[in-house]
Amino acid sequence: MARTNARRRRTRSPERMPLRLKIALAIALIAAAGLAFAWHEARSWRPDEALWPDQGALIGARDGVVDFATLRGLGAGFVYLEASAGGSGKDARFSRNLDAARAAGLQVGAVHDFDPCLVADVQSANFLTMVPRDGDLLPPAIRMTRDAAQCPAKVRDAAVQSELITLVNQIEMHTGSPVVLAPSKAFELRYGITGRIERALWLQRDWLEPAYGARPWRMWTANAAYANAAADEPLRWLVVRP
Repeated sequence: MARTNARRRRTRSPERMPLRLKIALAIALIAAAGLAFAWHEARSWRPDEALWPDQGALIGARDGVVDFATLRGLGAGFVYLEASAGGSGKDARFSRNLDAARAAGLQVGAVHDFDPCLVADVQSANFLTMVPRDGDLLPPAIRMTRDAAQCPAKVRDAAVQSELITLVNQIEMHTGSPVVLAPSKAFELRYGITGRIERALWLQRDWLEPAYGARPWRMWTANAAYANAAADEPLRWLVVRP
């Protein structure tokens, strides 16, 4: 009877987890922890201030309310503010952001988003209604992310290039400063604009220096999702070449 009970107890004992399964689970846990750490480090990374002392941020209505005093405390010396887009787009927070950034002691520049579907005249008029003629502003920037494939009517590449050159001239006449060209990599690959217009370049690539321009960049969006204490949402972090 005792031997029978012993056999029953052995039968009821739980099976051990196979060694291979234990190893697989351990590897999965380590990988998940590594990914979480890498994600956190990526969101909080910015270039070393010892090497890149002139740093700032790109701010727009999409970023919500930004504490510009805190931003300056984090090491920002300037901000670029989204102002206008195409022929009618206007950033709802531009004026408030401009006043708040200046009150915090930051240098400020304005950004226009280029629309390849529209002529330069309507775009420059939109920019002029948003951005005052002010010699204390940083050079204006024209950002180019869309191509003509998204236009309702066909627009040839040569027409896009021509209207962009006209827009550059019109904005420079208003501000009295040479513009900064900020093409995306896709825009540059299609239109080759950095080799056609001799202006300072603002390029983008997370964590690594961009090299898609026809010449070295002057400003770099180094982290497009920089987690920080100045805003609830991650900000686009910029550096200027020394």
